[in-house]
Amino acid sequence: MSLNENLLGPGPTLLPDRPELQAQLEGGADPADVARTAPDFSEAWAALAERALAGGDAVTAYAYARTGYHRGLDQLRRNGWKGFGPVPWSHRANQGFLRALAALAKAAGEIGETEEYERCRTFLADSDPQAPAATGLA
Repeated sequence: MSLNENLLGPGPTLLPDRPELQAQLEGGADPADVARTAPDFSEAWAALAERALAGGDAVTAYAYARTGYHRGLDQLRRNGWKGFGPVPWSHRANQGFLRALAALAKAAGEIGETEEYERCRTFLADSDPQAPAATGLA
């Protein structure tokens, strides 16, 4: 039994891979272009949020991250997630949602929204204990 498995709880939720979109981002495509063609792809929104954070624009980052977070929640639910349970960082397709959640926490922290920062950070750690370190929130 792995760290994220619990005999009484749900198994991990694994989002479907989207290799063509992942390859576009990895190949240097502008995340805005990817989001335009696939607005439900959380990884593009996460990349936009991370870019805005790096540029010092926490308000824009917050908006991008919230969009990616909500699009990811929709996909998690469509794939059997019931509002709790593991969302493993190790599964490549889950990383867009988890990155958006981390970016939302960071942006919330930067604009002084402490409760949202804590909620997002806790949700990230509950999804996968490795995710905070992987996203720079450790």
